[in-house]
Amino acid sequence: MKVLAMPGSLRRGSYNRKLLVAAAACAPAGMSVDVVPHEVLAAIPPFNQDVEALGDPAPVVRLRDAVRAADGLLISTPEYNQSIPGVLKNLIDWLSRPRPDEVLIGKPAAVMGATTGPWGTRLAQGMVRQVLGSTECLVMPPGVAVYVARVKQLFDQAGELTDEPTRERLGRLLAAFGEWIAQCTRS
Repeated sequence: MKVLAMPGSLRRGSYNRKLLVAAAACAPAGMSVDVVPHEVLAAIPPFNQDVEALGDPAPVVRLRDAVRAADGLLISTPEYNQSIPGVLKNLIDWLSRPRPDEVLIGKPAAVMGATTGPWGTRLAQGMVRQVLGSTECLVMPPGVAVYVARVKQLFDQAGELTDEPTRERLGRLLAAFGEWIAQCTRS
C-alpha cells in the first residue's frame, strides 16, 4: 500500500513535513509513506486558468502523477489564522482539475496537522476535509485524529520526533488509514 504524504507548508523546516517524516517511520507493515519533496511543492505556481490553458506546469504534472500512483493521500496541515493555508488550497485546486483526468475523485485521504500554538489544527483540518470532500476525495472521518499543539517541544534539534504519545497517535492514524484505504478499494 503506497501513501503519498503532502505537507501544507512550504517552509523547509516545516513541522508538518517533520510530522509526515515521523509518520512514515510509524507506518504499519505493508504500507510505505513517501513525502512529496519540498522542491516539487515550492515550484507549483498559483492556480491560474490562463496558465492551465497552456498546459500543466511540469511540477503540477509531477504531483498529479504521484497522486495518481498512490493508494492514498495523507495531508498534514498547519493552521494559519484559524484556516487552511493558501499553499495547501492551491495544491488541492491544481490537483482537482480535470486535466488529463481528475486524480482526486475516489482517492482515499487522511488529514492531520501540527502547530506551534496551543490549539492544535482542528479548524484547518475541518476545512481541508471540506475542500477535499468537494473534490470527491474519500476523506477518512476524524475518528482517529492527530491534532498536534505546541509542536516545537516535540522535536529535537535534529528534527526527530521525541514525543512517544504523538508517535503512538501517528501509528494509530496510519493503521486506521490503511483500513480506510482497503475499505474504499472494496467499495
